[in-house]
Amino acid sequence: MSAGVPDRIEKQIMLRAPLSRVWRAVSDSREFGSWFGVTFDGPFKAGEKIVGLMTPTTVDAGVAEMQKPYEGMRFEITVERIEPETLFSFRWHPAAIDPQVDYSSEPTTLVEFRLEPVGDQVRLTILESGFDQVPLARRAEAFKMNEGGWAAQSMLVQKYIEKAS
Repeated sequence: MSAGVPDRIEKQIMLRAPLSRVWRAVSDSREFGSWFGVTFDGPFKAGEKIVGLMTPTTVDAGVAEMQKPYEGMRFEITVERIEPETLFSFRWHPAAIDPQVDYSSEPTTLVEFRLEPVGDQVRLTILESGFDQVPLARRAEAFKMNEGGWAAQSMLVQKYIEKAS
């Protein structure tokens, strides 16, 4: 913990869906974008940067309304690893929402979606780490925004998967 801010956020949810269904929801760029709230112009590929535009989620009207102010903003990630039905991870600049700021020189955090079959369900663990590398001036706010953001995204992915199953 640096400057009173934890280095990582972890959310876990149990999903009542086949492993292959959960995997598609987190690793297919169109499905990911639908629940997360971003439109990508191509597929996720390990080792490659992909840029999308933020769009309101299709899963929850209340969250979609909260996302409206960010509609059309660039959303950039670099896909780190794709391990089928086990792990999807990417790097990004957390809370990089001020269009007047160039975040490119800042370190990124690592976001991981880990899937684990548990009986007839799937445990999805969403882990974001590396906040201790975020510049001190932004660290606490970035952590706070993403802590709440991952709580909302956990609910969205669950609604998306369980509605479609």
